[in-house]
Amino acid sequence: MSILKKLAGETAIYGLSSIVGRFLNYLLVPFYTAVFLPEQYGIVTELYSYAAFLNVIFTYGMETTFFRHCNKLDAKPNEVFSQIQTMLIGSTILLGLPAILFSSNIATLLQHAGKGEMIVWLILTIAIDTILALDFARLRQENKAKKFAFIKVSNILINIGLNLLFLVVLPYFFGKDFYTKDVRFVFIANCIANACQILFFKRYFSKWQYPTFNIASSKIYLIYGLPLMIMGLAGMTNEVIDRIMLKFLLPADLHHGISKLGAVGIYGACYKLSIFMSLGIQAFRYASEPFFFSKAQDKNSPILYAKVMHWFVLACTGVLIMISLNLDWIQFLLRSPEFRKGIVVVPILLAANLFLGIYYNLSIWYKLTDKTNYGMYINIGGAFITVILNVLLVPILGYVGSAWATFGCYATMAFVSFQLGQKYYYVPYGKKYLSVAILFGVIISISLWNFNPSNNLMITILTKNAIGLMALFVLFFFGRKTKLL
Repeated sequence: MSILKKLAGETAIYGLSSIVGRFLNYLLVPFYTAVFLPEQYGIVTELYSYAAFLNVIFTYGMETTFFRHCNKLDAKPNEVFSQIQTMLIGSTILLGLPAILFSSNIATLLQHAGKGEMIVWLILTIAIDTILALDFARLRQENKAKKFAFIKVSNILINIGLNLLFLVVLPYFFGKDFYTKDVRFVFIANCIANACQILFFKRYFSKWQYPTFNIASSKIYLIYGLPLMIMGLAGMTNEVIDRIMLKFLLPADLHHGISKLGAVGIYGACYKLSIFMSLGIQAFRYASEPFFFSKAQDKNSPILYAKVMHWFVLACTGVLIMISLNLDWIQFLLRSPEFRKGIVVVPILLAANLFLGIYYNLSIWYKLTDKTNYGMYINIGGAFITVILNVLLVPILGYVGSAWATFGCYATMAFVSFQLGQKYYYVPYGKKYLSVAILFGVIISISLWNFNPSNNLMITILTKNAIGLMALFVLFFFGRKTKLL
């Protein structure tokens, strides 16, 4: 139990930084939804969706590769770090430079002619993220959760400050001619804020033993990491392809006079409300990945992993229920009523993210057995499901169809990963409890989020919270009583 407490403690630190950081960052969403029209915010949503794919390509699985090879018995962490860092810096130059040189052509190809400058800022931001990715991984590997949290939160605070500077302060002093609601400032602020993080990693860069390049070691790292990259690309397809496909699949005027790019902006803003589930999942991933690898040699590790899954599902199901039942007031975080039209997707996306978290928890089986190709196959299969369901559902349901496609994808991936994991790396999960708890949470959240027992908003909120608290009591009561083994 002390080991679980340590994991919970580190998760709490990562979680607190993620919650505080992402919450601070989320404050930009009300700001953007007040400042920009849905069509303008749609540009931000779309380009950052492409950036998600590029982040995976630029890092090509080297973070997890670093964890894996640092924890081997004969590992020399500094050598592994230097080798992989050299690979990342070289590949970043090779990938980033052509994208910057042809930024205008890329912008035109994406139907954003004349906005090549935004592409340049976006590529520079991704390049900085890539170069620093291994430094953040090193912090996690060394269990320096507090420093990790401090840097991440500082980055977000700087980004918020720059957004306010560019979009509020400078226009106030220099007049409206300076500010025409240009979304370029969103990308400029993000890039500058990311660059400031470099100052925190002077010690790690001093450990980079350039030139450190060994062809034999590089092949080993690539063999392990490239399937993770393909898996990551498939994962990004599952996560963000809906916001890219919406613009091309939506029939004209399906959402009552809202343009296609406007629908992308609305869906993207409402998608942000599922942050409350993804916050915990992200924090858990940061803490659990090095934790799971470090306990891999323990003969009791399968039992430990089962206990972790049990309490993870319990916690995430509680989040699913309480957020869904509080959307009556949470929706007002979206300042403009135009953006609130898509609030129906939030419970569906929260439930989808619950299954995504379960999948991440389950994925340890193929990482520990070096069968990362299975993870690749599962994610590729999920990507096909995502694309097919979007093609089938978006022309009928619009962005609601995109939400259901995400749900169907993650639920399928979790089920398939569980079945394969039990075959290759058996973990004694409490299947009956997990199944009932998940079904219980999904049914309550999706069926009752729009339940209105009264015309009085306060009475509605109190009633739904009472239902939510009763549901949490049931979850925790049976969760504590359930025998895990």
